[in-house]
Amino acid sequence: MADNPTTTSKKLEPMLSKKDLHKIFWRSFALQGSESYTDMQGMGYSFTLLPALKKIYAGQHDKLYESLYRNTELFNTTPHVAPFIMGMSLAMEEQNARDDNFDTEAISSIKAALMGPVAGIGDSFYWGTFRVIAAGIGLSLASVGNILGPVLYFLIYTALHFIGRYGSLHLGYKTGAKTIENAFESDSIGIFTMGASIVGLMSIGSMTSSLVKFTIPLVFKTAGGKIDIQGILDGIFPGILALGLTFFVYWLLKKKVKVIWVILGIFAFSIIGAYLGFLKA
Repeated sequence: MADNPTTTSKKLEPMLSKKDLHKIFWRSFALQGSESYTDMQGMGYSFTLLPALKKIYAGQHDKLYESLYRNTELFNTTPHVAPFIMGMSLAMEEQNARDDNFDTEAISSIKAALMGPVAGIGDSFYWGTFRVIAAGIGLSLASVGNILGPVLYFLIYTALHFIGRYGSLHLGYKTGAKTIENAFESDSIGIFTMGASIVGLMSIGSMTSSLVKFTIPLVFKTAGGKIDIQGILDGIFPGILALGLTFFVYWLLKKKVKVIWVILGIFAFSIIGAYLGFLKA
């Protein structure tokens, strides 16, 4: 009796060799080579994974094209540790290549869920710690006229950057393969995907609240006092204008309105509103 292909696929060796991962490592430096307002680093993400995806989906052209399109979706995190997410994505792409019943939404959900936490870790270490330490060493030498100051700063920070990219890629790929295998064995991939989706939506909601600034500074004076429009709106639902603006932009994009027109429209509305005094953005 033939073995179930879905079951046996879990025990197969990884499809990618160290040489393949090295290629991904070098291509990851082009992550920010092509960014857009809608997908951020999405195009660079897909470009980085392309050689590996071609190998994973050899002979499966439809799945390859679907994967390339899927990996151009919105992506934005600290570039130094982005390969960790890439490694996990590739491990899941392997599972998709072996199993026709694999839920590809899990790949997008987990990628979206990891962007925020990985960015938090990466920013803390690289922008808030490693760069400061490297700059401190370099400045202490440069302040006395030693040419080694800028050289050491560059070498220390670059070395830590390379270690972060290389190590996180291999860790993500190995961790991802083991995590996905265990998830399928325990039949918990559905719960895992749902949890990742929730975290991803929470991250997007937090970004909307913290990054979209939109208030109405109109105050009407009356015989008995004054009416603060923004205060009333905040009393109903704090941040309701920012949320409404976000949903309106989303609706416009769903209607296939070009991004450049949306951006120009927001610029024009902000300038006119600020000039007339009924808007503070």
